[in-house]
Amino acid sequence: MADVTTKGPGLKYKPYVPVETDLKEFTMRALILGLIMTVVLGAANAYLGLKAGMTIAATYPAAVIGMALLRIMKGSILEENFARTVGSIGESVAAGAIFTIPAFYIAKIWHPDNNSTFATVENFLISVAIMFAGGLLGIMFVALLRRVMVEDVELPFPESVAAGEIHKAGQRGGSGAKFLFGAMGIGAFITALGELKLFASSWASFVTFFETIIKGTALTAKGGMVLSSPAVKPAYIGVGYIIGPKLASLNFSGGLLAWGLLTPIIYYFLGPSIDLQAWASQLAAASQIPLEKAAERVQDPIYQMTEIWKFIVRPIAIGGMLVGAGYTLFRMRKSLATGISRSISDVKKAATGEHVTIRTEKDLSFNWVLFGIAISAVGTFFIYNYFAQDVTAALVATVVMVIAGFFFAAVSGYLVGIIGSSNNPISGLTLSTLIIAALLMVALGMTGIQGVAAVLGVAAVVCVAAAVAGEMLQDLKVGHILGGTPWKMQSGNIIGAFVSAAVMFIPLVILHQGDINAGKMADPPYEGGFGGPVLPAPQASLMAMLSTGIVSGEMAWPLIIVGMLMGFGFILMQVRSPMLVSVGMYLPLGTTFAIFVGGLIKGIVERINAKKQFNDAQKARVENTGILLAAGMIAGEALIGLLFAGFAFGEIQLFAFFAKPTFLVSLAVFAIIAWILIQIPIKNAGKADEPAPPSAIM
Repeated sequence: MADVTTKGPGLKYKPYVPVETDLKEFTMRALILGLIMTVVLGAANAYLGLKAGMTIAATYPAAVIGMALLRIMKGSILEENFARTVGSIGESVAAGAIFTIPAFYIAKIWHPDNNSTFATVENFLISVAIMFAGGLLGIMFVALLRRVMVEDVELPFPESVAAGEIHKAGQRGGSGAKFLFGAMGIGAFITALGELKLFASSWASFVTFFETIIKGTALTAKGGMVLSSPAVKPAYIGVGYIIGPKLASLNFSGGLLAWGLLTPIIYYFLGPSIDLQAWASQLAAASQIPLEKAAERVQDPIYQMTEIWKFIVRPIAIGGMLVGAGYTLFRMRKSLATGISRSISDVKKAATGEHVTIRTEKDLSFNWVLFGIAISAVGTFFIYNYFAQDVTAALVATVVMVIAGFFFAAVSGYLVGIIGSSNNPISGLTLSTLIIAALLMVALGMTGIQGVAAVLGVAAVVCVAAAVAGEMLQDLKVGHILGGTPWKMQSGNIIGAFVSAAVMFIPLVILHQGDINAGKMADPPYEGGFGGPVLPAPQASLMAMLSTGIVSGEMAWPLIIVGMLMGFGFILMQVRSPMLVSVGMYLPLGTTFAIFVGGLIKGIVERINAKKQFNDAQKARVENTGILLAAGMIAGEALIGLLFAGFAFGEIQLFAFFAKPTFLVSLAVFAIIAWILIQIPIKNAGKADEPAPPSAIM
């Protein structure tokens, strides 16, 4: 077996598949399977990200699905590695897309108020161009940096090591696919029953406060509080289970701040002075509904509090998110500085062009990489010129953003090497890009809607590039461990990025337009679409508000500043993740409450582990099974959710069990989900003397 020298202090490693072994790798079946997974997992993450503001790393589910299906076809471990690599790229393209593409609607660029709509062929083509240009740019940059970064002994790549061990375990007969696919079926079934109104998806009630005069003043105050249940959503509970009780509690604390403190106290003082007649007239004109219906709606105290949360509390939350993202990058400042300084020297090393004959060291050739970067840069120029309608501004923005894109891609890859793709602060990196782009556009004289669109276009390309770079480097490290061929994985990722870019706009349109139609048919109706109560899209909303505020000066600065001060307060209180608390404030309470329930379930599992005195191997088996079940529920709900969104998109009326279903059945659904996520992992802990499995780090 040939040894492969690692550039370090005399270290060598032996990949799982020897370098001289010629196994099937880049095959048509592995490619097709990978492309199917990239579409499915990408769409599932788009659904989850728009609703809950979070995505899950696709590496682990893609590894399990690929192993299970290719084992039936007697595929090799390198085919499994290739399929997983292609399959997981869709998640990163989706992450870049949902952080930016919906912002074009929220900022009222692709919006009826601007005599436009979101779902047009022109918007589809520009979205595909943004996603593929960013994806290709990220892949080419990683091809330059791969050898240096994956061989760096100082980068542990925790999720890559876990995924590599999962593939190795699959060769010994275990995969856990039955848990993943079974949970997908359960998540889909529960979601379908909810959509068909067998049970209520949520419950809410308003508790009225007595009208009082504030002591020592002439101020009259009267208000109340909304009591709400968790949303009956397997995906949200699955997210809470995966992130664990501590992070789920932080997220829920944001919901409590928003709905237990800020919204009630604002309503307490505003309540007596609200002019319901003027409000009804404004609503009737804006929503084009009869005045009688508008008057009925504004008299509902839950509607009143929801509007206060939407237009006053949410901008405060965005201020907190802004500080939270900056604080996340600040805490990583040493790693960021190291990543930036190293990226320059890494390119010099990669550009030496030393001839490589070892299979596991062959990347795409340097000439092809430069050609790919040039193609991305040209595409990026045309995208920017499309928005800016100014050749000089587009050219300057292209040069600046390609350079910034390289640094952010390098930093993203470096951070993945340290903390894994699941914890990669893409929203923080995108926020930095957006601020740079906004200041650049202002300096170049861009203003108004055109300037805002140009800023979002610039940020979108770099966001996708950074997200793809991190995910791809994680997969290349798995290939490095298993003995995969880098240039084949990189080529597969280019195809995967193109397919993801070509189809990702479709689920966005289905979810968006489907929610708009569902909102019109709901009782009571609501304003659906991106930025609404069902698809809050917190990161995209943050991007839209910042770009509009910086370029057009249309920002609720007093509320944003209050939120920023709140964020600084969180930092002084040493809150673990100010960003997560602020996102919790931005999301509907039912969403954060359901995520909290998932975290509680995970906490119960951990308590049972301790009570039964499981050893590390048993805890790892419990953890792996639980994560597969949670990931399956997320994917199952996302896929069936897209199907029902498609029905709403086509305005297809479906059968309903009850016109107004009871929440008592919903309590039984919570109990069933909890039983599955507690009992099944505990029962599969195995014996104490069994060898430890690979641990799923997500």
